[in-house]
Amino acid sequence: MSAPLVDIRNVSHRFGQLSVLKNVSLAIEPGSYTILLGPSGSGKTTLLSILGGFVTPSEGKVFIRGADCTAVPPAKRPTTTVFQDYALFPHMSVGGNVGFGLRMQGVDGAARAAKARDALTLVGLAAAFDKKPHQLSGGQRQRVALARALVIEPAVLLLDEPLGALDLKLRRQMQDELKAIQKRVGTAFIHVTHDQEEAMALADLCVVMNDGRIEDEGSPERVYARPATRFSATFMGESTILAGTVTEARNGTVTAMTAVGPISLPGASPAGAKVALAIRPEHIALGEAKGDIALGTAKVGDVVFQGSFKRVLATSTQDTALQFIAKAPASATIQAGDTISVSCNAQDIILLAD
Repeated sequence: MSAPLVDIRNVSHRFGQLSVLKNVSLAIEPGSYTILLGPSGSGKTTLLSILGGFVTPSEGKVFIRGADCTAVPPAKRPTTTVFQDYALFPHMSVGGNVGFGLRMQGVDGAARAAKARDALTLVGLAAAFDKKPHQLSGGQRQRVALARALVIEPAVLLLDEPLGALDLKLRRQMQDELKAIQKRVGTAFIHVTHDQEEAMALADLCVVMNDGRIEDEGSPERVYARPATRFSATFMGESTILAGTVTEARNGTVTAMTAVGPISLPGASPAGAKVALAIRPEHIALGEAKGDIALGTAKVGDVVFQGSFKRVLATSTQDTALQFIAKAPASATIQAGDTISVSCNAQDIILLAD
């Protein structure tokens, strides 16, 4: 197996007495699109800053292409960063902005202009070479920032919430473009976001962070379908969480006592263990749609139409602290105030240590 392109080893960082990263290790492969996903304060932006050379970690090492880059300044490491605010020079043309890094490297004017035009063509802005940044839309300015970062051919492109300032429609369009550009150029992208949909749309590797640690990492499909922790189950998409205590464990099946009664499901956990059972909204059956695990009845509190489905919030009549989050068909006639039966299938329940 080849060595990883980026190898983060036991990195910790403190700002004064505040510990923001706690023994983080992560390997990133060449040509991959990695998303660092987490809430504000989870440490994802600090980790990106360490990768870019803007912050030196309190402990640990960062290797890029096998070389120790822990203390190497930003201009001398094989990375470039795209910031949320674009950071374009307003007095320069778009072509001048894109070619700025090449100018700092001593590339002559003709070669610089040719490379800048190629980079702008890559991001679909060939006609903007002579324009000024203020003449472009937000999405176009973001693509100029991307071209400026790619033109110097970094080994790793770092993106700090690059789509955060864009409206929803433009953000989705830029997601598609980012993924297509990354596949075309083959550069490894490492992208920070708190947007779960963005993570699922873009990532080859999704890294879920919380409180300075990595909670989960893997493909978006695996992290969503079988999250490793309770936090991952609730941050990467929504889940209904049932607290339980294992009463029996044998032959690959666990029985847990919950507020809605005993539930048996595939898994391994010792008798007496406290567990959490997570169920994704699309796996909760309401009313006449029956799963093989009965979860009692619930009173519907809210129904929100979301185009292809209705998002339903319902409170268990057995335990008012338990709230079900479900997706019902867009055509469902369910309304707030209804009392309905709730069920699911055993194989769709995710068993987590509590």
